[in-house]
Amino acid sequence: MRAGSVFGRCAGGAGALLLVAAVLTGCDRWSGAGTAEPRPSPAATRPAGYGTVFLDRGECSSFGTTSFTEVPCGSERAAARVIARHDGGVADGPPCPATTDFVLHISESRPAADEDGDGTVPRGYACMRGLEPPHPGDPGGGGGPRTIVGDCVYGAGRGQVRETACDGTGKRRPEYRVTSAVRSRSDCPSATALYVQLGGARPVGCARPL
Repeated sequence: MRAGSVFGRCAGGAGALLLVAAVLTGCDRWSGAGTAEPRPSPAATRPAGYGTVFLDRGECSSFGTTSFTEVPCGSERAAARVIARHDGGVADGPPCPATTDFVLHISESRPAADEDGDGTVPRGYACMRGLEPPHPGDPGGGGGPRTIVGDCVYGAGRGQVRETACDGTGKRRPEYRVTSAVRSRSDCPSATALYVQLGGARPVGCARPL
């Protein structure tokens, strides 16, 4: 569930505060950055089912409570697929795709299997999508690292909002739904009660009360 800050209602169409959606996973960042390509590893240094990059795009992971493991996507242990993978920290990299379910932060470490056989995996992050529903990153799903059109939020107090499932199955009842994304607040329809910062080419989300 995402946390947000600066919660405000529209007052006569003017003077409203802009809602800033703060992503707990750190993936809702909009600064561009290049991705360094790790050196390929000899086949003899990699277990079957692994690629040349640890949790590269298209590869799969298992679910764990304190750690995650790369597994073949056809394995019964496979739970989520990498839909985007970037080196470095999330503050310096591009955002995850809109329907990402969750983000795995990969700390620099020395796992049993690595990219080039030197015993290390560089710091990075993987944008993950579950192999089976439900998908919290879908519009209205109540989760994921980004706020997108179709998502619902509620006031969490102290100038913050949090995302919740639009169908009411979450722990909190939804109060607003993001109905459109526009370039500026003046482009939102008159029924807009809350502005949500989404980032990207259309950075303002227009939210209406439910």
